[in-house]
Amino acid sequence: MLSNFSFPTKIIYGPGALQELPAKLAALGVRRPLVVTDPGLVATDAFRKLSSLSSEPWSVFSKVQPNPTNDDVEAAFSEFSRNKCDGVIAFGGGSSLDVGKIIRLRVKRPTHTLAQFDFEADWNGLNPLITIPTTAGTGSEVGRSSVIILNGRKTGFFHPSLLASVAILDPELTTGLPPLLTAATGADALAHCIESFTSPAFNPLCDAIALEGIHLISAALPLAMKSPGNLEARGSMLLAAMMGGIAFQKDLGAVHSLSHPLSALCGLHHGLANALTMPVVMEFNAARKPGLYRRVGIAFGLEKPEDAAVIACVRSLLSQIGLGEGLKARGVKESQLDALADQAVADACHRTNPVTVSRADLRRLYELAM
Repeated sequence: MLSNFSFPTKIIYGPGALQELPAKLAALGVRRPLVVTDPGLVATDAFRKLSSLSSEPWSVFSKVQPNPTNDDVEAAFSEFSRNKCDGVIAFGGGSSLDVGKIIRLRVKRPTHTLAQFDFEADWNGLNPLITIPTTAGTGSEVGRSSVIILNGRKTGFFHPSLLASVAILDPELTTGLPPLLTAATGADALAHCIESFTSPAFNPLCDAIALEGIHLISAALPLAMKSPGNLEARGSMLLAAMMGGIAFQKDLGAVHSLSHPLSALCGLHHGLANALTMPVVMEFNAARKPGLYRRVGIAFGLEKPEDAAVIACVRSLLSQIGLGEGLKARGVKESQLDALADQAVADACHRTNPVTVSRADLRRLYELAM
């Protein structure tokens, strides 16, 4: 069987990297970019730094929701068209980056809604895109997917054309991130790295990248929580999130099949949903495939990386950063479990879980995570 590996995104990393934006826009021929972001970022120092780079105000769409919907995509697309924009700056967390990516498909074929898109069509020649993450979690800045709530379900759109032209990773933009978002986005990056590594799909490049991401997170996430202004820790988390975003092109697992409905039906932040379900999925997997997490434990620096010790280490880290409680504490109700399980079993991610899961398994995992 033939395998194909591709990591083409140009990445600029380091404190002050944002200053490279004007030159990169010029090199891409972009004169009228649309900045896609969320309402919470507009009043921040990070956004002021971005705005200061242009002598004339850029067009801005700042209404992206924490779990973006098709309405967000349509509104951003309308703003792009109304202002005759010629490129996109996606600025913020994974939600803003996903919306910024996918509106270029609507620009390419403006008569087709997302529900009508044919991903076998020719998608060459999309408008240039520069992604600038202000959180360290999704890795969406280097991913070839966009996750949008469509008809009440989180729907993943996957295509190489969605890749950014340039990704700018500047840790100075993440120092103002609130503690809960630092924790939740960090847990998201950890889930990406662990699930991609343990997926049975073949991609040794992704395996190596995922393990280094885990290693970085184990030291940097607690430090970023304790010392928010620590640029080295913030930078390590940006790199680890980016690595997770690259690694999960290999595929993910049951944690994400559980977390996607928790966002769509219960409004939970994606990273938080991953954190609340990750330990129970790891226990489920390890019971059926002993030794699965040994190399994950080595990446954590454990001297005796047995599965139980690795899972205990993950639980301890999540508790240390304030994410140790269950779903019930975050407002999820027992009455929602059947609907959650229905969506979870329909989600494609569990198909590459290291062990097979059924709808009954997924519902039971929700119960254990309560």
